[in-house]
Amino acid sequence: MKYMLLLIGDETQYQDRSDAERAATMQAWNEYTEALVEAGVFVSGEGLQPRTTATTLRVEAGERILTDGPFADTKEQVGGFYVIDCRDLDAAIDWAARTPSAAGGWLTEIRPVLDYEAAGAADPQRQEAAS
Repeated sequence: MKYMLLLIGDETQYQDRSDAERAATMQAWNEYTEALVEAGVFVSGEGLQPRTTATTLRVEAGERILTDGPFADTKEQVGGFYVIDCRDLDAAIDWAARTPSAAGGWLTEIRPVLDYEAAGAADPQRQEAAS
């Protein structure tokens, strides 16, 4: 079963870190990703640039409405994500608890990825790959 681990926290806690602290943080993330790969559960994942780089789109009556910044102006932001493929929710929770951000108080939303076949729809990603 695939799960998305959505990493949510206060990105300002990283602003005042030294170069050595930033390097150590990146090393921790690299080690976590390597552990996911070695366990055979890694599907994809990315860190995101700061919320100040976000653009939010809403379409109303066919018109695009763009807003600078994230969809919600809160202290906590989405900082990145992983998609993992593991046996069940308990395994996904175990992996989520191992993220470097978990120790720093960040939230990790764990959400099952939609199973298109079970929902009665073709999976557009798999259709193209099969062609």
